[in-house]
Amino acid sequence: MDHGSVASPAEALELLALPDAELLARAASLREAATGPTVHLCAIINIRSGHCGMDCHFCAQSRHHAAPQPAFPLLDDARLRERILALAASPVRRIGLVASGAALDGEDFERVLRVAAGLPAAVKSRLCASFGRLDAARMARLLAAGITRYHHNLETSERYYPHICSTQRWTQRRDTAARALEAGLSLCCGGIFGLGESWEDRIGLAFTLRGLGVGHVPLNFLHPQPGTPLAHKAPLSAREALRVIALFRHVLPGARLRVCGGRPLVLGARQGEMFAAGVNALMTGDYLTTSGEALRSDLALIAASGMEAETHDAA
Repeated sequence: MDHGSVASPAEALELLALPDAELLARAASLREAATGPTVHLCAIINIRSGHCGMDCHFCAQSRHHAAPQPAFPLLDDARLRERILALAASPVRRIGLVASGAALDGEDFERVLRVAAGLPAAVKSRLCASFGRLDAARMARLLAAGITRYHHNLETSERYYPHICSTQRWTQRRDTAARALEAGLSLCCGGIFGLGESWEDRIGLAFTLRGLGVGHVPLNFLHPQPGTPLAHKAPLSAREALRVIALFRHVLPGARLRVCGGRPLVLGARQGEMFAAGVNALMTGDYLTTSGEALRSDLALIAASGMEAETHDAA
């Protein structure tokens, strides 16, 4: 194994034997070579919440769980357009539209397409859709409406996935991600850590993403929610989270590694260290069912860490 990226799962396991300082230093070097000091910012809009038929054990939006989270139908067209345009006027470069449920379909899907199609070209090209298990025809219609990126996490390894969800197969998640790429959409695809998975599971997920050719990888950390099956789980330590980030940087040296859910809880006062671990993208603002960091705070963190917010969309 050289000081660059790793070539195999066996090399990745070898990498994890390194002391923290060396592991993170190598990751920082890979991040610097890939994108320099820039940090790409995104934010999400929760456009339809709750009553999801999936039973993902970490999610408070599932109707299978007793989590006390608000639920609401799809935002009306005017409110959705207003919120998109407000984010478009900020330093946020990507705007994620996230709808609960196994798949967005019917009139809700048509309404989102109409809103997207009516936006200025420079705004709609910054949209990222997270609409679940869409078929090839609906993927193509997203692109035709001007939406350029699709978000669909694999969550964890194929081996561990049955431990966290019984209403969908991991291969269905992988196939949805592949359909987005086949349709010509850019793909944002990653996972969540702290579910009880092993390091081998984390390595397996990283190499699956590399095999798919994913260039935008969201890294989430479990924020245990009351009423969910994983409510009892202790959050990852900041040290372990930073090592997860460094692992993914070594397996995916050129990717945009984006820290998303669970960041304030898990990294806390050590958030500035994530750039040294290989991070070059952040989700700012609130997450779907938990609070995040304000844009102003994230911009200050980026500057204090010697980084700079990117002023154009990441490829």
